[in-house]
Amino acid sequence: MASRKKSVTTTIFAALALGLSLLAAATPSRAQANSPTTGDAYPLDSSTLRPWLAPDLDAQPAAGDPAAPVPPQAKASTAGADDAWHFAVSPYLWFAGVHGTAVGPNDNGVGFRASPSDLLSHVQIGLMGAVEARHKRLVTSIDMLWIRLEDDKAIPLPPAVGDGAIGANIHATVFFLTPKIGLRVIDEEKIKVDALAGFRFWHVGDSLNFNPPTLGLNFNGSTNFVDPLVGGRIGFALSPKIVVNILGDVGGWNTGSKLEYQVAGFLGYRIKPAITLQAGYRYLNLDYFGSRGITTNITLSGVLLGATINLK
Repeated sequence: MASRKKSVTTTIFAALALGLSLLAAATPSRAQANSPTTGDAYPLDSSTLRPWLAPDLDAQPAAGDPAAPVPPQAKASTAGADDAWHFAVSPYLWFAGVHGTAVGPNDNGVGFRASPSDLLSHVQIGLMGAVEARHKRLVTSIDMLWIRLEDDKAIPLPPAVGDGAIGANIHATVFFLTPKIGLRVIDEEKIKVDALAGFRFWHVGDSLNFNPPTLGLNFNGSTNFVDPLVGGRIGFALSPKIVVNILGDVGGWNTGSKLEYQVAGFLGYRIKPAITLQAGYRYLNLDYFGSRGITTNITLSGVLLGATINLK
């Protein structure tokens, strides 16, 4: 009975750790900003942004004037020959709640639920963020998350054993890394569509220790697995400063997990030419069969806040 409680306890806290930290599994999409000299441009993609107002075609410069503006045809030719790489970083925080089930090999299971505030109260340390690089239609990104949860509980002793309680200390660590690569299949002024593929590497570690030590009940272990992914994202420019992004991916297919998928939507607002604030909602479901014979189905959803900083 104690072994069964130990397995359920460690499974629940590992699941709660996933709830605050996932990632994913898809990276928040980038609302790309233009250079500081073109402040009235769409914030989606710095390589294809254009000013809202056309130049004054009636103002003709004097012949040979070195300060004369470049003709519109020359400007279009220069913009179309963009061979530079563009980079962006996106730190973020995901305030996710979690609910799901953990079912053992004998079909005995338990349900669990935790709110975002429940998970945040157990965070010891964490780091979340993504980077992106783009060259012409080639798009690459890496999403990374590392978080550690901790909790201490006092477990009353059964009457047959005596009075008092045993202290239980629980740690859960989650790390994932999600590299993706893809192509920008639609690259218009007001809409961008990317097709992406990649994988997500998961590391989940948990430990359960009793004080005073209880024979046979202490536990330390970890799980590592990799899920292939396919997905995409769509960006719409609603105004020079506002953009909407929708993204999603799906993967697993019994390679690492049985199945995982996510969808997310974000609203971006460009406060400076190179900085865009983002707020949205993210939903992720993971169905994983563990080596201890426990199948865990976890659903995580909640508000995500972040910022995209264009470096080049």
